[in-house]
Amino acid sequence: MKKHTYVLGLNTYDHDVSACLLRDGAIAFAIAKERITRAKHASGFYKEVIDYCLEAEGITLDDIDLVVRNCYILPVPEMEERLVYFDAPGFLPDFERGDAAKHPLYRSRSDKVVTISHHLAHAYSAFAVSPFEQGVVMIVDGVGSYASDVMEAYPPGDTATPLARESESYYKFNGTRLECLKKVWMEPDRGFLSDEFYNMPGLGALYSRASTYIFGDWNKCGELMGLAPYGRRDQVRPLLELSDGKLHVPPWTAEFREPYVADAGSNWERSPSMRHWEDLAWRTQDDTESVLLARARWLRETTGAKNLCMAGGVALNCVANGRVAREAGFDNVWIQPAAGDDGIAIGCAYYGWLEILERRRSFVMEHSYVGKRYDSQDIDSALRKVLVRIQVEARRSDNVCRDTARLLADQRVIGWFQDRSEFGPRALGNRSLLADPRKPEMKDILNSRVKHRQAFRPFAPIVLAERMKDVFEGDEDSPFMLIAKPVRPEWRDRIPAIVHVDGTARVQTVREATNPMLYRLLKEFEALTGVPVLINTSFNIKGEPIVETPGDAVSCFLTTGIDHLVMHDMMVSKTAMHRVVAPLVTVYADVRTLVASTAQPA
Repeated sequence: MKKHTYVLGLNTYDHDVSACLLRDGAIAFAIAKERITRAKHASGFYKEVIDYCLEAEGITLDDIDLVVRNCYILPVPEMEERLVYFDAPGFLPDFERGDAAKHPLYRSRSDKVVTISHHLAHAYSAFAVSPFEQGVVMIVDGVGSYASDVMEAYPPGDTATPLARESESYYKFNGTRLECLKKVWMEPDRGFLSDEFYNMPGLGALYSRASTYIFGDWNKCGELMGLAPYGRRDQVRPLLELSDGKLHVPPWTAEFREPYVADAGSNWERSPSMRHWEDLAWRTQDDTESVLLARARWLRETTGAKNLCMAGGVALNCVANGRVAREAGFDNVWIQPAAGDDGIAIGCAYYGWLEILERRRSFVMEHSYVGKRYDSQDIDSALRKVLVRIQVEARRSDNVCRDTARLLADQRVIGWFQDRSEFGPRALGNRSLLADPRKPEMKDILNSRVKHRQAFRPFAPIVLAERMKDVFEGDEDSPFMLIAKPVRPEWRDRIPAIVHVDGTARVQTVREATNPMLYRLLKEFEALTGVPVLINTSFNIKGEPIVETPGDAVSCFLTTGIDHLVMHDMMVSKTAMHRVVAPLVTVYADVRTLVASTAQPA
């Protein structure tokens, strides 16, 4: 007899392919494809993420009661029909076509397989797992579905042509009922590149346009946010104009004639265009904050709602989120930790649970640790591989938090691998690099040894929840590192490594109930130093996804300047042989491939 009801949600084909498995209305497991394939923002077919969730739960596809999918480009059935005859390696590369053709969900005609539109999925990812019974939802991203494909009813005054794309959507909810209050569209334009969303006139699209202009990549929005405080006020004309609720995006003209163009011989940070880029970043961020704050205030005033939920890629802008939380007038603000398109899988799953299966809401997403567990045997296996064993020494600790806190206080960089991985783009203390924030040079140490990213980008702090107000300004909680807060003046010199140039920090509050191991580590560090704060950055190097498995963690540890690796209660250090072996391995092959494939002799 079947014990559970399972719903599978999928984000498919374009960037951030992901899956979310619900067991009786609660998230059992969720994963982004990039964590498995190690290709950042991985697109393509979705076999790997489905297999991951099914194997973690110990079930098969036959046990799934309902599958709900989204692809923002086209409805999934139409997308898959086109992929049969259209060579589109960005969406379905040749090496995946065989697996896709054999997969039961590919081109499925089953009534248990459903497709929904983009902003609707984002909305369900936000309100359905929030702690609120009623409130409003703000969805802002780069681009959503075509108007012709949007499923939910919306106000008749918000009309658009069939080929317009979603840019902003606003809803109110009560229990399981969701009602769209406003849609903002981006109409298509003519000319080359006009079909690229970042050339369209939208709030999120404009941010990606500026990211493309400055960094050569539409998906470098986090870098743009970090660069913005270095810019000068009002050196660039407004890029967004809001009047009587109508958003106008002025044309991008030839006055912006200093785009970044990748050149193997160039140094981005020494470009003569840097001052211009900083000023443009300031303008883009300031305009975005102003529009988002105006939209949030409109939602509050027109509905009287006390609770706001946010999702969509723009909800990853923690500086704007901080202003919304402090200035929009809501009592509570909750932001989906996977606010980008990986979180679409959550929204699809909950649309299926609430709207199609007509079940009730009973789950609150208090944390994002929804990857599968790796046991001690998995860790031991990763450490026994030949090329690992000769480079490391490992010992079990009877008090791993105390021992790690001592290393951190001694200025060591720690790779911290615990329990289930986080879902979303932020490392929230289970796949993290941790360091002492008390010395400003720790930023340079992390960048030179591990992260290899631009010097202007800040590092984020984790803080004991009960000490948050002592160190940072503002009452709003920030469990998912999605709100920037001013650092109190008396603390700025005590924890300089996490203070950005504008005096703020992207805070994560830590509670014992949701992450007891990380909480205990912070308590131990506070006992040693008097500081309830640590640097927390993602366990990866630039250009790679956050590590998922023990093998991923060991590979990153051996190929970077991380001082110690802590996996569960195992403390791993490099031996003297590491200095000999690592360069030799690099000469002959990529160490990640060898570490993954070289097993211990029988």
